[in-house]
Amino acid sequence: MSYRTRRVLFSAPLFAILEFFLLKYIFSLFGGINDVYLLLIVFLLFLLQVIPMFFEEKKSTAAGRLFSTIFGIWEWFLVMLLIDALLIFIIGRFITISTDVILFSLLIILLVGIYAYYNAHQITVKEKTLEFDNLDRDYTIAHLSDVHFGSVRHKQIIKDLSEKLDELSDICDLIVISGDLADGSCAVEEDDFTYLKNVKTPIIFTSGNHDYYPGLESVHKACENAGIIILENEGMVFESLNIYGLSYSFSDISMPSVEDLKEFIREDKVNIINYHVPNGWTYLSDLGFNLQLSGHTHGGQFYPVTFLGNLIYEGHNMGLFKKTYENDKKHYLHVTTGVGSMDIPMRWGTKSEIVLLNLKNKNN
Repeated sequence: MSYRTRRVLFSAPLFAILEFFLLKYIFSLFGGINDVYLLLIVFLLFLLQVIPMFFEEKKSTAAGRLFSTIFGIWEWFLVMLLIDALLIFIIGRFITISTDVILFSLLIILLVGIYAYYNAHQITVKEKTLEFDNLDRDYTIAHLSDVHFGSVRHKQIIKDLSEKLDELSDICDLIVISGDLADGSCAVEEDDFTYLKNVKTPIIFTSGNHDYYPGLESVHKACENAGIIILENEGMVFESLNIYGLSYSFSDISMPSVEDLKEFIREDKVNIINYHVPNGWTYLSDLGFNLQLSGHTHGGQFYPVTFLGNLIYEGHNMGLFKKTYENDKKHYLHVTTGVGSMDIPMRWGTKSEIVLLNLKNKNN
């Protein structure tokens, strides 16, 4: 049984309990609902969450993807309804809240939900400038992560991504994907990433945690068929750029030694490490890496989770961060919010992004 299956089977009963009491409270504000009908609604939602999982793990189907998407959207509304219900309950202790106000709050949630769904499906392009003192010329890296190809975001997101990257080919030297190309919610076939074969710029990929769930070998096979360069605890040189792909580490997967990482560093080049999670920046900078490329956080993906993300990742939730060492060398961490979305196809307060990192020689 896969990690994702275990996670869904564990969370589904908890979701059902939350749905029962939350919907019971919401309906009570409008006169109530018979418990039998409510149990039927909750049971149907339970099936909507659980049944597609068993089919999608073997081979993705249109029906499985549709049900997974519907439940993903419902998950977002469930979070918003919970917040709405808590506010109504707390404020209602002090003042009377009319039915019209409650209906208006539900309308606001619906409108925000429509925007959040639309926003999650628009890939934006941003630019940031980084300065280094040992470049032979200027470089532009298109940095992205967290595509989450799966049941909710399937081949269309790969197609949209490839078209956007192809538009940027003339101005990009390199494309770097910092993990979670796959989501793990469905099987990955060897031709699933072939749209990316149309991109003229070289693409580098290093795995994230979700790439292991459908089987890393399947993800690698799909990458190879799309002409993507795979760096798993290994590196490559691209002109003045010395790039190392640090694989996501589970307890049964060994990390490279400190000696291995130190040996990789080249003083005459800009040393870049592609690592899915925005952890260990100080440690990796001290080893000699000038730039760390990360993702994983999604920027929190939507309010109010965005605030939680800042706490979990100590302020490194999204964006470009810089520190200057005594030798006046700058070291950077770039954390992208990602292209796709995990389970819930909604973004509110963040963007689906590709970030163009313009690497400049500060001596020019």
